[in-house]
Amino acid sequence: MNILIQKAMHRANPDRMLQTVMGGLIDAAAFRFNLGFERERWRPGQPLKLLFAGYVGARNTGADVRVEEMLRQMRFILGDENAELSILSVDLARTAGYFRGVRQIPMPLVYPKFLFEEVPRHHGVVACEGSMFKSKFSNALSTFMTGALGLAASERKLSVGYGAEADAMDEDLRELVRKYCADSLIVCRNEPSRKILAGLDIRTAEGTDTAWTFRAASRTRAEAILRKAGWDGKRKILLVCPINPFWWPIAPSYLKAAALKWMGEYREEHYQSFYFHEFSEENRKKYRDYLSAIAGAVRAFAEKLGLFVALVGMEKLDRRACEDLAKLLGREPPVFVSDDYDMYDLVSVLRRADLMVSSRYHAIVTSMPALVPSAGITMDERITNIMAERGHERLLLKVDEADLEGELLDILGRLESESVAVAKDIAKALPRQLELMGKMGISFIDEVLRVYPEFPARKVARKPENFLPEIPAELREVLERHS
Repeated sequence: MNILIQKAMHRANPDRMLQTVMGGLIDAAAFRFNLGFERERWRPGQPLKLLFAGYVGARNTGADVRVEEMLRQMRFILGDENAELSILSVDLARTAGYFRGVRQIPMPLVYPKFLFEEVPRHHGVVACEGSMFKSKFSNALSTFMTGALGLAASERKLSVGYGAEADAMDEDLRELVRKYCADSLIVCRNEPSRKILAGLDIRTAEGTDTAWTFRAASRTRAEAILRKAGWDGKRKILLVCPINPFWWPIAPSYLKAAALKWMGEYREEHYQSFYFHEFSEENRKKYRDYLSAIAGAVRAFAEKLGLFVALVGMEKLDRRACEDLAKLLGREPPVFVSDDYDMYDLVSVLRRADLMVSSRYHAIVTSMPALVPSAGITMDERITNIMAERGHERLLLKVDEADLEGELLDILGRLESESVAVAKDIAKALPRQLELMGKMGISFIDEVLRVYPEFPARKVARKPENFLPEIPAELREVLERHS
């Protein structure tokens, strides 16, 4: 039965169908605009209505944190009196209490018609997903980003991708991005992404991630959470952030959805609605090997030093990886997953660690302001890039490393013995990231003024520090101590 379904799916590629529909709606919006029909146009004296389009509401801590700080930065740059910000959320219950002062709009999983109707109600779009243009995770997500940007550009409104990355794309997706993001500005969080988009003739500006200025819950709060989970308040804490690196991409499939409903097929691969992971038998074995190697190294290292080990799931999808790893580690270490802990608490736990090993990029990024010595086990370029910027290539492994267990055990030992030096290197890397984040703010307001020359921008010196949101006291202390 599976073979028959796979053959049928090959003939009717759902990603291609989605891209065709989205492209058609952008063309229709451009045609409508050229005929003189426009729902909303900014005029002096009005607040600038901006729609933020990203992957929030799925309890992906990294996505939520970077958007929280992006919104704080935009509110500071534009001024609350001059802007009216809205953000799309796939689950309003999951984003309750987030994004202060910003209107949250529920977004359906089937989004083309929704975007076609919603984007024209605003004066511009800011796409805020980190993995913005890549086929690694989901063509549907990149199509969503492209659709939102393209619809705004079709009416000659502000169209900005902020803190974005680009990587390998299927040819159909590449052409969609090339065609409909030609009039957008994409502020990238690394130079490799700029090179990829330059090859598509898309305007870019330099940048970084936007999570650096995030204000987590207090250290006292983190310690209370850890004590409740069994920490004695004395032992050093080793946090491990696992994922399933081998069940991507996610793709829509009506045929798989029907097979799930009527025959119970594809239950393990089911993401939600009619979206499914790609998880072959070969990749299942790779996943087991990955977890087994981490478990072997962490168990040996933690027992030798008497460490308190806990597992962190940065996205609710990571719960299964955490629970599978916990079983392999024995003694069932505590598990902290984002569907149980909001971003403020979860990041505070990360920042209380003494050592960390992570396959999640934002676990590393959000722990860096607390100078937590961290090592990465990476599935793509994101962790590779941040480790290179820190000068810590020696603390980096790939998820399919031939001797992952042995290499990880060696790196854990190095991380512990060099922890003071690693923390100092992290401290040295932070000012550059904040400078880049400030430069992003300059690029953003320049683009606002290019599209809307009469916008009442603040009159300040064009220095990066003047375009950052308020820096948390803990981060200021770190910067001053290591300046």
